[in-house]
Amino acid sequence: MSPELILLALVVVTALAFDFTNGFHDTANAMAASIATKALTPKTAVALCASLNLVGALLSVEVALTVTNAVINLQNPDGTPKPELVADGGDKILLILLAALAGAIIWNLATWLWGLPSSSSHALFGGLIGATLAGLGWGGVRWVGADGKLDGVIGKVIIPALMSPAIAMIVAMVGTHFVFKVAASLTEKYRTSGFRWGQVGAASLMSLSHGTNDAQKTMGVITLALIASGQWTDTHAVPLWVKLACGFTIALGTYLGGWRIIRTMGKGLVEIEAPQGMSADMSSAAVILASSQLGFALSTTHVATGSILGSGVGRPGAQVRWGVAGRMASAWLTTLPSAGAVAALMFVIGNALGAGYGSAVIVLLLCGAATYMFVHSRKEPIGHHNVNDEWDDAKKKKQKQPEVSV
Repeated sequence: MSPELILLALVVVTALAFDFTNGFHDTANAMAASIATKALTPKTAVALCASLNLVGALLSVEVALTVTNAVINLQNPDGTPKPELVADGGDKILLILLAALAGAIIWNLATWLWGLPSSSSHALFGGLIGATLAGLGWGGVRWVGADGKLDGVIGKVIIPALMSPAIAMIVAMVGTHFVFKVAASLTEKYRTSGFRWGQVGAASLMSLSHGTNDAQKTMGVITLALIASGQWTDTHAVPLWVKLACGFTIALGTYLGGWRIIRTMGKGLVEIEAPQGMSADMSSAAVILASSQLGFALSTTHVATGSILGSGVGRPGAQVRWGVAGRMASAWLTTLPSAGAVAALMFVIGNALGAGYGSAVIVLLLCGAATYMFVHSRKEPIGHHNVNDEWDDAKKKKQKQPEVSV
């Protein structure tokens, strides 16, 4: 196998590793509310979520094309790759992608260890932007579309990131208020069982919508690598094997369950009742499905968190833990620059050693960081057996809060 194909293979495998972390990192987005209200048992919830993530991943490719075409300035106006960037077999672009994925994975694992539901999407985009800036300079990033249109990173990533949590929060707040008005006239039996069944349906739709958005981001990265290496030329389509590989990988990660983040989302923000859970999941699914059709690569974590907060505000007498929300917001604000800084450092190290040795060193550094964080997580394990334990604010305050800057 030629060195170029080995580098491409490393990028593909690392991209699937990111897809896997995306799956267990974001299980909470779809199933935290259902697990917290006991509408579903933890294991049933993650199995259902994994299955529907796989289905959702195969439904469309709009978000994948956003990643392929709207972040790195790789193509000419007619869509063909720029000759100067692919003349060497795309080694530089592939090294940029490998460094970007390493930065995103390290940030995903760090926030999982801390139990913070940060955005896997923004970790990936931060990695892509940071590594591209280090490798190609400011002009290597497609900040806006042609003729200054709201496209590229600004139009497809930044603006949706700012708007989606607020929209989801408002929709969930109004929906929860309306649902509790209706629920007030129901008996306790129908209020409990009926809304739990409704919540299962809403969580299923949320899982499906998550697959339509998040799994496609890895599809876009792999397709970009194939274009850079000359293995694929169509910038408006994704190879079938890429769709299947990404769909199955994110489903596997989802099935394992990111229990630390599920606990924070389900118990740390607000005590959720079944009507709230149904409203939150329906609001998230509506926002994500609409964005997927428009090709907006938004953060499902931001949307789901906004919906859960909105369901707390909309429920009379609910206690919202704004301190937890504030720590999550700080992680959101630092995700993109932190992942970008790690990715830029990875590219500088890899580029200094050359594409061959450099890519191997990047992978070794990534494996070392992942091993360290996994071993550290075993000191205080969280799983399906204790994910629904009562949230102890006093204990959380005593624990040292993690640094979220690089």
